[in-house]
Amino acid sequence: MNTSENTASSGTEPSQADLELQLHRAISLARAARDRGDHPFGAVLLAPDGTIVEAMNTVNTEHDPTGHAETNLVRLSATTLDAGALAGSTLYTSTEPCAMCTGAIYWAGIGRVVYALSEKDLASIVTEQSGVPTLDLPCREVFARGGHKVMVTGPVPLPEATEVHVGFWH
Repeated sequence: MNTSENTASSGTEPSQADLELQLHRAISLARAARDRGDHPFGAVLLAPDGTIVEAMNTVNTEHDPTGHAETNLVRLSATTLDAGALAGSTLYTSTEPCAMCTGAIYWAGIGRVVYALSEKDLASIVTEQSGVPTLDLPCREVFARGGHKVMVTGPVPLPEATEVHVGFWH
């Protein structure tokens, strides 16, 4: 597990048990997305007051290329949580957020991101999507360009995060 030290937010680091519990839930959402025909990605947001918001990928079922789990989660979270709650929240995701999702997380002001499967490891599974090569841009690089800090923890090695992708991408 890799924790970014140069980015900090309010709140304390989640315990390993809590971290894995929420990542397992995100992976479960990724499995549900896959089972209904969407890309296998899921995300959970845990707010300081205990509010939980969940989302999964809807790219195929909604015919929306921006329907990634994290962008869907940001949209849902922003309608129920204020800026202070978002800043103190942790977003758990089955796979490292792509550049688009990282931007949405940044603009929402979410203070912490925890992910299981890294972008690099995903790229070894998915070399291209619909004829388009994957975008190799780790979330830490995107967050590092911003004006406010976002704590990043990951990758957290959970075999299920890789398994949910096996056989999906061809």
